[in-house]
Amino acid sequence: MSESNAEGHGHRHQVEEADPATVKKAVAGAAIGNGVEWFDYAVYAYLTTQIGLNFFPEFSPTAQSIFVFAGIAIPFVLRPLGGIILGPLGDRYGRRQVLAVTIVLMAGATFLIGLLPSFTVIGLAAPILLLTFRLVQGFSTGGEYGGAATFIAEYAPYRRRGFFGSFLEFGTLAGTVLGAILATAVQLGLSEEALNSWGWRIPFLVAGPLGLVGFYLRSKLEDTPAFRAAEQDHTTTSAPFREVCRNVWPQILHLIGFVMLLNVANYTLLTYMPSYLTDTIDIDETEALFVLIGVMLIMMVIITPIGRLSDRIGRKPLLLGSAISTFVLAIPAFWLISLKSWLPVTIGIAILGLQLVMMLGVIGSALPAMFPTRNRYGGFSIGYATSTAAFGGTAPLINESLIAATGNTYVPAFYLMLSAAVAIYPLIRMPETAGIDISHPTRIPGTDHYVPDREPAMAGAPSSTPGPTPPVTGDGGSSAG
Repeated sequence: MSESNAEGHGHRHQVEEADPATVKKAVAGAAIGNGVEWFDYAVYAYLTTQIGLNFFPEFSPTAQSIFVFAGIAIPFVLRPLGGIILGPLGDRYGRRQVLAVTIVLMAGATFLIGLLPSFTVIGLAAPILLLTFRLVQGFSTGGEYGGAATFIAEYAPYRRRGFFGSFLEFGTLAGTVLGAILATAVQLGLSEEALNSWGWRIPFLVAGPLGLVGFYLRSKLEDTPAFRAAEQDHTTTSAPFREVCRNVWPQILHLIGFVMLLNVANYTLLTYMPSYLTDTIDIDETEALFVLIGVMLIMMVIITPIGRLSDRIGRKPLLLGSAISTFVLAIPAFWLISLKSWLPVTIGIAILGLQLVMMLGVIGSALPAMFPTRNRYGGFSIGYATSTAAFGGTAPLINESLIAATGNTYVPAFYLMLSAAVAIYPLIRMPETAGIDISHPTRIPGTDHYVPDREPAMAGAPSSTPGPTPPVTGDGGSSAG
């Protein structure tokens, strides 16, 4: 529970912790949105052949694959726009309202792809509509992840924020596994003719009910305790985008630097690895699928214990451990994969999975805590969406292009090492926020710095100190911890 802080920094209302049942509902409602997002990625990635045949039948198989994978890459262009628009709106009008919109847009677009007539029925309109729905998904996901992480972090008891925050990425893994299993089930269970004509649609249509469940869970909850307290104190922002640019740009830059590693690792393992194993390393497709699903299931088992561990030892040891081990072990992991036998391949993939899950289990609690309540949704969403657009969706394309150009199958390892090297500096600079209450409207958690609690034009902002540095040094308010 947060105490009132020094005069001039607001926070006059104490923030009551939600009851355990409400926290669980909030976690489930937030995590299912992330699950829907990655369910779509998995289904789309595993059914590329069928999507190509239905929407680009006039092209060669190679050209079909290029156009289908463009449907994964192009929507990332709109992610930063979604973060810029939806994130600040979440700081002004509330987390819950924006999250209700994002899950409807994500799940609805995936569902409509399952209903789209093929090229042979409506011609060029089919691929145009496919790209349109993918762009809607890209825009909505720009505001989804930052909001979902913020929602869980602000609902969770501050001493257990790591444990509850880990369920956000549990949703990522669960959505990926569910999408992969459903796509594989229709491929194995249907004739080739049935699969190519209508069977491929089934996994996409499943996104509809998933989205409805998520919308129901989100709509039945109040907004987060921290946001409601800020509303009572009149410390929510009326100029969210301008404030984010002015107040928390150093935190955004640090987040982008770290999330580069997260995204390169995430999209290399969960999106690119199926193609890498089968096309580049020439491993049997079924064997590769079972290895990847098996490693992801193990990651699902250990992700919440990792989140719980971060509540005890801190976020930074795990995040730095992941970055350093990625730098050291990336080449050995890919050497094991290059041996092609199922045991070394499994060990190599497991090494990459362990390094990734050490991040995934912690980011849901660590990254929202980089920002004060007043600018949390906007700052998080803009930084995360920008980094994901630059380094996430492009990771498979960069890896594949450089392997084709150089013939070196260790390119993904080198890219992981580069990303890890970049991530280490912002991780060292990141304040430790485990066990710290992050509900103060203007205090940057883990520091003695505050952002202004009002627009300078409206008042003299007595709590702020003029100068070029956006985070404003506080005058000694009580500890946030």
